[in-house]
Amino acid sequence: MRTLIILALLVVTLTAWAPVRNEFTPAEQQSISVETPGLFDKSKTIRIDMSLLRDDEYSFPLPVGKIAPGKDNNVIITTSEGDAVKSMFDGCVRLSRKHPEFGNIIVVRHANGLETVYGNNAQNLVKVGDVVKAGQTIAIVGERDGKTYLEFAIMINGGRINPETVLEMNSHRLRPRTLVCTKVEHGIDIKLEGGNGKAAIAEREAALDPNPFAHGDLYKWDLRKMPEGSWDYPLHGCKVISPYGGKRHHGGVDLKTRPNDSIHVAFDGEVVRSGPFSGYGNCVIVKHANGLETLYSHQSKNLVKTGEKVRAGQVIGLTGRTGRATTEHLHLETKFNGRRFNPIILFDHANHSLQQVTLTFTRNGNVSSSK
Repeated sequence: MRTLIILALLVVTLTAWAPVRNEFTPAEQQSISVETPGLFDKSKTIRIDMSLLRDDEYSFPLPVGKIAPGKDNNVIITTSEGDAVKSMFDGCVRLSRKHPEFGNIIVVRHANGLETVYGNNAQNLVKVGDVVKAGQTIAIVGERDGKTYLEFAIMINGGRINPETVLEMNSHRLRPRTLVCTKVEHGIDIKLEGGNGKAAIAEREAALDPNPFAHGDLYKWDLRKMPEGSWDYPLHGCKVISPYGGKRHHGGVDLKTRPNDSIHVAFDGEVVRSGPFSGYGNCVIVKHANGLETLYSHQSKNLVKTGEKVRAGQVIGLTGRTGRATTEHLHLETKFNGRRFNPIILFDHANHSLQQVTLTFTRNGNVSSSK
């Protein structure tokens, strides 16, 4: 999942709260969308792990409100007159004033680089420079056109991000994931990885059954139920240059982008081979909890070692042409119980996603799919 926004970021995690200064320039106190000073000083990447937050470190802005998409990556949270607006995370009030479009509005800056925006308030209860805690009442919700609602947004460096990247709209919960945001030429590439909190890890582990044949000779794996962050397509932005099978009995699929591009492991697992391997050149094989194995080869460089535990989406190597290869690419193979199968059964190569099907495996490695 990716969103391109104009912003700049610093390497921090959501729970590694650093002190947030409570003095702001006149522009920071007047403008809703304004760059955060110093975000590029240390790095161009930020990792924000929502799954590590304690219950008291997060609050939905209106706990009993109903959420609906707004415009420009805002959301509208409707509720009852006089309801209290809560700060989503700990932070410091950067802006608190009346705005011609959004009425009374508050912007809270958080130590991780995120900012949260609370508009259409009947009354602001905090002022610029106030340090607030998650769940603290900062305003009273306002009414407009006969409707009582909060207009809410999440920003980084003045750019609004899709709130569904952070929030589960129906449950009001944070997504237990890590936001990985990397600065690119004209903005930021944002994707989700599996979080490292206990709940997130347990959810991912449950998605890959470690004992798939405990209840019979068939193992059914519903790819549609794979949680966000529990998988990744191995080569972002690629095209297929050689499919599985054919006259030369190709044992995998060849994917191409550019030399030294990042190769991502498909699922959580353990590296069982990393190094030169016959015609594969530099090769990485990862065994996953449910018996699946994925093989990645022809790398210019492997970035993981045998025995290393890896998480879905982790970069494990760079595309190359080592071994028997005529161009820089990734050769990808999939196996179950030692038997190869066509990766297209698992991956939708056109959309760089999982197939929306249920896979059925037998003990001897046969696989079929059904909708």
